[in-house]
Amino acid sequence: MSQKVGFIGLGAIGRPMAVHIAGAFETRVWNRTVERAKSFAREQRVDVAGSPAELVSWSDVVITCLPTSADVDSVVRAEEVVWRDGQLLIDATSGDPAEARALAQWLAQRGVGFVDAPVSGGTVGAEAGKLTVMLGGEPDHVARATEVIEPYSGKIRHVGPVGAGDALKAINNALLAVNIVAAGEGLAALVKLGVKGDTALEVINSATGYSNVSINLIPERVLTRAWPRTFRLALLDKDLGVALKMLQDTGVPHDAIGVAKEAFGRAREALGEEADHVELIKEIEKVAGVEIR
Repeated sequence: MSQKVGFIGLGAIGRPMAVHIAGAFETRVWNRTVERAKSFAREQRVDVAGSPAELVSWSDVVITCLPTSADVDSVVRAEEVVWRDGQLLIDATSGDPAEARALAQWLAQRGVGFVDAPVSGGTVGAEAGKLTVMLGGEPDHVARATEVIEPYSGKIRHVGPVGAGDALKAINNALLAVNIVAAGEGLAALVKLGVKGDTALEVINSATGYSNVSINLIPERVLTRAWPRTFRLALLDKDLGVALKMLQDTGVPHDAIGVAKEAFGRAREALGEEADHVELIKEIEKVAGVEIR
């Protein structure tokens, strides 16, 4: 039986994900910015729900893709009276594992399943339907979720119980952040010592210090001075906070991730809430008195 899917959150990542969902399922959408939802509905020929409650009442499966777990919590718990037995919530937010577990328990009391399903791959991966999706939840809920999210996914893995998907995504993004800080600092020093940025990257990317940051992000954004805004620095700072708390709570050393959190916190304060995550390197350049070229 075909499932009716409600999608909440049409941001930079959510919108292209919802395009794929609308192409595969009967879909309704809701977004806090109403005009964004109406524009999406016109383009994709789907309906806009008048409220989250209306969307939840109509849906068999609800997908949320919002900035934080707190945003998800406020939307989901506000609609307490409309959730019903047999529904499933798939949360694609890069969320907090502890908050995911608490929300899953709250929904379970109402007969609603929950899967945390954060994604990686950026807007390019979302548009291509090739996102990597990390699923946390009970096997039967994960199996059902897998069928729904397949249209926007390139790789899907069940990584553990509820919260495990969010935990893995937080660590993944923390590693991204550490690489941005380390590559920015290292390249700034090399340029000051007379090594051209593109030459340094050519060598690093054929040696052992390479990463997605050195292979893709710095050549495409820093060397070109293009600085596209695809993933907000503020959200990566949020993910770092989630990862750091996980490490602290589990008694794991957190030197590298702690330093990255401090660096991103300073950059967020200096550059504002709309800056892209790679723009942290601007702050490194500013202090170093050099441009990486």
